[in-house]
Amino acid sequence: MITFDNIERNYEIASKSFSLDIPKFFNFAYDILDVRAQQADKVALLAIDTVTGYKTSVTYSELSKASSQFGKALLSLGLKRGDAACVIIGRNPDWHKVLFGCMKVGVISMPGTNLLTAKDIAYRVNESEAKAVIVSPMHVEKVSQIINECPTLKHLIVTGDAPDNWLSFKELCDKQDTNLNIEDLEPFTSNETMMIYFTSGTTALPKMVPRDFGYAYAHAATALFWMDLKEDDIHWTLTDTGWAKAAWGILFPQMMIGCTTVLYDTPEMDPVEHLKAISEYKVTTFCAPPTVYRLFVQQDLKQFNLKSLRRCLGAGEPLNPEVIRYWSENTGTVIADGYGQTETINIVGNFPGVETRFGSMGKPVPGFDINVVDDNGKILPDGEVGHIAICTEKKWPPGLFHGYLQNKVIVKDSFRHGWYYTGDTASRDKDGYLWFVGRSDDLISSAGYRISPFEVESALLEHDLIAESAVVGVPDETRGQLVKAYIVLVEGYKGSNELIREIQDFCKNLTAPYKYPRKVEFVDSLPKTISGKIRRVELRELENK
Repeated sequence: MITFDNIERNYEIASKSFSLDIPKFFNFAYDILDVRAQQADKVALLAIDTVTGYKTSVTYSELSKASSQFGKALLSLGLKRGDAACVIIGRNPDWHKVLFGCMKVGVISMPGTNLLTAKDIAYRVNESEAKAVIVSPMHVEKVSQIINECPTLKHLIVTGDAPDNWLSFKELCDKQDTNLNIEDLEPFTSNETMMIYFTSGTTALPKMVPRDFGYAYAHAATALFWMDLKEDDIHWTLTDTGWAKAAWGILFPQMMIGCTTVLYDTPEMDPVEHLKAISEYKVTTFCAPPTVYRLFVQQDLKQFNLKSLRRCLGAGEPLNPEVIRYWSENTGTVIADGYGQTETINIVGNFPGVETRFGSMGKPVPGFDINVVDDNGKILPDGEVGHIAICTEKKWPPGLFHGYLQNKVIVKDSFRHGWYYTGDTASRDKDGYLWFVGRSDDLISSAGYRISPFEVESALLEHDLIAESAVVGVPDETRGQLVKAYIVLVEGYKGSNELIREIQDFCKNLTAPYKYPRKVEFVDSLPKTISGKIRRVELRELENK
């Protein structure tokens, strides 16, 4: 079994010595899942469905056998290595069985979120020329609407009862035995495409991000350092299965280490029920987006037993310092912010034993050369805002993709001057901590100042009457751009000129005076991607019109 027991986790030592060597031949489903099932079988998944009340546990051995059955079923249908399959299944063990089954025979899975519309599904199928869709029952009608628009789509598989023209996932598996031997297949190389993720489409149409088998192996760094996973952990990441965050939080790192992963399937975010679940299932490591922590800290946390928690993580977007402080005061754990993309593994984070500076993204993950650079690839001095970039000159960083897939061609437009440009901006302090500023496209230039929307939004969210905010730059003849805030108020309150002045004064007291929003508009909701990220590009387009 591949183990990492001898890896030094101390950040100061690891940052100087750690190097992750990706093996030439590797397939996670065989080399991790199957071997772990044989040598140290235990509960891999603890699944809870809050609608039906159904709870079940699935062992590594059960996952191994079920995935082999599904892999053989795919072969029986005529699917070949390199064919693509669109997978839309919620937080359910069937998702793992399908993904591992695809891996075992080289079918390229494309996880999609439950929030995809029929149009979204058609876009993904046609962009990838997918041969199959594997979905839960709630998506059958959507797929049926677009079949005629998708000429490559040949196989329709559903995890529940199968209507006409559909195949039952369970029946397909039941027809197969569990004897799927990797020795019967051509060896899987680490650079062979394993999955395709679509970006969330924050600034443009979603792009295809091919992820190879080496990417799965590289998540050892995610597990060892930022997540700090142990084999006896009960881990819970709040994520939709359609995003790369699921690869981080319920798939690769957890199974590499051998811990138990919680799958909590619920149609809505009820902070009280989620806090109760942490207590009931004795969760030890917990990861959630900032939105969830903001909901949590609105509760009286003392009424919940959260003593099992030893490590809490935040990712998806930067976390406000006040939220981190309140959570720490009431749980004894500091939320460790982490940063990465669909295109990477975890590459920046706050680590055990290292001082956490509230509001900072943290430091580069061991094994990565990450810095703040200008448009020409020059490393910028401390305190200056520039592009977050990963050095690619010496050795290809573990888990970093090689380019976007468009029209069957890999496009490397994010790689230049020996760096991968993440599209995000930050500054670096004298001790090497990185401080997130925003998407490169989102930065506001006003009267010679460069202003981060996130910094202004963070200040606004500390106002008691503000539920959500989005900040953009709007054209202005004198200043170039003005800071404008779109604000959603808490329920029961309405906007007014008096409230605008109050909010502006409030913001001036928390940030430099030039950053306050000179324009404020109250709205009922903000435009977001299906992953929940604010689409500031839509707000800018609205202003330009």
